[in-house]
Amino acid sequence: MTWGTADLTALAGHYSENGYVLVKGLLSREEAAAYRQCAHDALATLDDDENATWDSAARITAGTPTRLQHLHDVQFHAAAFSRLLTDQRFTRIAAAVLGGPNVQLHHTKLFVKPPENGSPFPPHQDHPFFPHTYHRVGAAIFHLDDAPEEKGCVRIVPGSHRQGPLEHVEDGGYHLPDVSFDATVPLPAEAGDVLFFSYLTVHASGVNLSGKARTTWLVQFRDPADPPVIRAHDHSRGQGMMLAGVDPTGRRTG
Repeated sequence: MTWGTADLTALAGHYSENGYVLVKGLLSREEAAAYRQCAHDALATLDDDENATWDSAARITAGTPTRLQHLHDVQFHAAAFSRLLTDQRFTRIAAAVLGGPNVQLHHTKLFVKPPENGSPFPPHQDHPFFPHTYHRVGAAIFHLDDAPEEKGCVRIVPGSHRQGPLEHVEDGGYHLPDVSFDATVPLPAEAGDVLFFSYLTVHASGVNLSGKARTTWLVQFRDPADPPVIRAHDHSRGQGMMLAGVDPTGRRTG
């Protein structure tokens, strides 16, 4: 799909007002299926079977065990994801929501919620994990298969980004114990849809109770002129890569 200036302005306006925008059909269903297969092939090469579930997820599942697979920096495992990082369908929207032409990679992470017991995430902001000075940091979740509510789709508190950074509990993974899971609004998506949101937007996701895996790819990006408050995610090998435009600061990594 080609996005004109008016389209990008409308998407950026929705993002500014609500803290997120769900872009339908950024990838075709066929493209999403190919990326999904590539993602699962990459996970199959790993030697470990780590369960990446946050301890704080137990407050949603009432203690019922769940599982989550993840992989940092999948673009270092499969070149297809390197190409997707600089795909103009993605970068033009990323630039629009940041409000400028320059888009820099912070990190990526692949998530797979297995069937029947795929782990949820409690309400949280991404800000406490890697705070930045001017908060010009966003995320894009590529849906590589369908994500209805029963598969544990992403949930949002619309407009929560306007509250600024909130005080989180760090134990068990940064979370907001005073924000009810029921206060979040589900955003079901289809394969090929991409959800953009601010790192200040409160979000969560539910348990995958379906019979199929839910596969997403998270890309965290920023304005390169927004300096980090602390060094974080130094293990992310691609941090500092320019996805669009230039880095006017000359800083290579955060």
